Formats: sequence, C-alpha cells, structure tokens
Amino acid sequence: MKKDAGLAKKIKAGKVKMAVYGLGHVGSPIASVWLRFGAHVIGVDKSPEVLASARKGKSSVPEPGVSEAFTKGLKQKRFFIYDDPVKASQDSQVKMICVPVLTVGQSLSADLGAVKQVASSIAKGLKKGDTVVLNPSVPPGTSEDVVIPILEESGLKAERDFFMIYNPERIYEGRAIEDIEERYPAIVSGAGAKSVEMGEKLFSLVFQRGVMAMGNMRTAEAEKLLEGVYRDVNIALANEMARFCEKVGVDFWQARDAANSQPFCHIHKPGVGVGGACIPVYPQFVLHAADTAKAECNITRLGRNVNNAMPAYCVSEALKLAGVEPAQCRVAVLGLAFRGGVSDTRLSPTYNIVSELKKAGVKDITVHDPMVKSDAVLGPALTQDLRAALKDASLVILATDHKEYQKLSRRDTGEAAVYDGRGMLDRSKFGRFASIGRRT
Repeated sequence: MKKDAGLAKKIKAGKVKMAVYGLGHVGSPIASVWLRFGAHVIGVDKSPEVLASARKGKSSVPEPGVSEAFTKGLKQKRFFIYDDPVKASQDSQVKMICVPVLTVGQSLSADLGAVKQVASSIAKGLKKGDTVVLNPSVPPGTSEDVVIPILEESGLKAERDFFMIYNPERIYEGRAIEDIEERYPAIVSGAGAKSVEMGEKLFSLVFQRGVMAMGNMRTAEAEKLLEGVYRDVNIALANEMARFCEKVGVDFWQARDAANSQPFCHIHKPGVGVGGACIPVYPQFVLHAADTAKAECNITRLGRNVNNAMPAYCVSEALKLAGVEPAQCRVAVLGLAFRGGVSDTRLSPTYNIVSELKKAGVKDITVHDPMVKSDAVLGPALTQDLRAALKDASLVILATDHKEYQKLSRRDTGEAAVYDGRGMLDRSKFGRFASIGRRT
C-alpha cells in the first residue's frame, strides 16, 4: 500500500498524537519506533519507577535503541510522560494498548484485567475520529467481546465514530525495534473496513515490510497464538527427541544438524524448559478456549506437558551426574533470564529448577545471571559474581544460554559436575559432564 503522505505530515506535526499505554517490553519499542518516525508520543504507565526512568530518557527494559529514542524525543519536545491515563486519551488521537496479558488461576485463562482497565480509561477520553489499537496477544474474541464494549461505554460506536484496530506485536526481545521496522509485516485487522483501511495507512508508515490485512480481528488474534503454539510444540518435539537420543546412545545435536540440512526439516533446540511471556502462555490461551468450545487440541496440550516436565527431568539427571547426596550438594545454577541475551525473568524455567532442587533436598543453591541484578523471589540467592557462584560448587547447571557462559571450562568450574541444559558448552573442556540430548 502506498504511504499516506498527508497522514505522515500530520503525525510529524503533532496534529495526530500517539498515546502508548504500557512502557514495558512491548510498549517501549513501539513508542520508540513512532518517536524515530518523528511522531509526538505520550507514554503512559502505572509504575512510578517506569515513568521516572522515561522522564530521564531511560527505558525500564534493556532493549537496544529505546533509551536513545526516548532521549531524542524528550530533547525535541515530542515525548510526553503522563501518569493520568484519561488525560492521555483526551490529548491523543491514536491510543495503543500495550499492557501485558498473562495467565491466571488454575484454568490458566487470560488475565485481561490490565487491558480492561486501560480500555476504560481510554473510553473516558475517547473522541470522534480517534483510533484505538490493541497490541498484546489475546484469546480470539477479545477485541470484539471485551475491548469494544468497554470503549463504547463512551457513547461512541466502533467503526461509525472511532476506528478499532487489532495489531498483534511481533517482536523478539533484544531486537524489537528492528523487528518492527525491518523484519516482519504488520498484521492489521479492524472492527470493519474503515478501521482496516486506517490500520493499513497508519502502520505502513513504520513497517518497511508492509502490512498484511486480515478479514476480522478474531482471525488476527488467532494468528498470533498460532505463532507461539508452533514454536512450543516444536520445542516439545525437540525435547522428546533429545531424551530419546539419550536413552539409545545417540548424540541428538549431531543428528539434529544433519536432519536440518534437509530443507523441509526444522527441528528446534531442546532445553531445561520454556519461559518468557509468549511461548508458554499462548498455548494456554488456546487450550482454555478449546475447552470452552469443546474442541480437541491434543498435540498442543501434550507439547505443554512435555515442556513443563523438563525442569524436573533435567534436575534429576544433573543430580545423578553429581553423585553427591542432595543435602551435601552445593549447586550453582547459571542463568535466571528465560533465554540468553535478555534480562526478562518472566516464567523462567530457572524458578522451577530451583524448586525441584529444593524438593530433592538441596539446601545450598546459588543462581548467577550477568544481566539480572535483583529478584524478589530468589533474593540473596541471586548473584552477578560468577566466580563466587562457582566457588566450591559440586554441581553446575547451565539453565540460560547467555553468551557469557560459552567460554566456560574446567578452570572455572573446578571439580564440579557440569550439566549443560542448553547444549552450548564444549564437552571436551570439562571432567564430569552431561548435556541434554547427549551422554558422556
């Protein structure tokens, strides 16, 4: 679609202001992309600490390019920080809901509390001709059945009086701005044809790969969940094959490399577990919706069960390797972030690893992470001092594939047994060593 020069001019002139609700892992890069485009952006967040950082031109999440965009926006008087969500709605023409949606309760249904709260605030300041965009991954039907009814409490009607768009975020932490601007097309859907057209005009300005318009919001919501389910199920397959290879004396990693040389094969990497606010969450949204609709999702459910079981399995294998009574075993767990290169600890499998170690009777546990400075759950058990974490350890469990761990050797770990839960270490550099998917 050809870019709308008139809309671009209005945005850069500040006649169309963007309000981004939530300056976390999704909202911060989205706000940054629009700031980089030249837009006037209002940043909104309920956290005083997040707002205080933003006012200093600093992001609360270590995402490349975000702090630079914030700083430049402040200097050019195009970035405004609000603690009043209703005022932000009144002062903006485009409102982007970027708050997180995780699971809640034993049913593992979606927690839409933050989305509802933001939608209610937006409704109180909503004006005719405004545009509302929902960005987080949500169960099918959320835009139509939850968000629009709240917005219409304003007395305005979606599609008639305001545009309603669903545009799922498609970012990979650590390169979020690049993903938005360069890597993927924007998925755009809306309450009707007018909203879709507005979405195409709006997002074609910043997505270099263009816009993919979808027929309705429910389908677009499902599309985003399919991305996560695909990865979760394939990680589960890799975990199952890795455990199979261990039992039959096969090096999974060599077999994987050879298999993936065939263009129709793309076996994922196995690991100690699946974390983050995306991959382990989206299948649960699907499963909850499937249970409600009485639809079968057996493979999705099995994949979740396989991945959920990995921390316990890896701890069991690691303790066998250590050959020490759990009560006398000093364990160093390397990595708290859910994956390498980020500081995000949400749903990290390391928490389950620590829990399983304690269940087995281990009392002395230290967790190291080069990017996570503090953690409310682990408290003093977390350190950024790798040497201190490894000192006198009888067992080392690699849980996160941070690049800082790649060059580890026996010189660092001493006589400790080493269990590589990510398959990233050089087995020749250690004494007692085992890795997921291979035995030594």
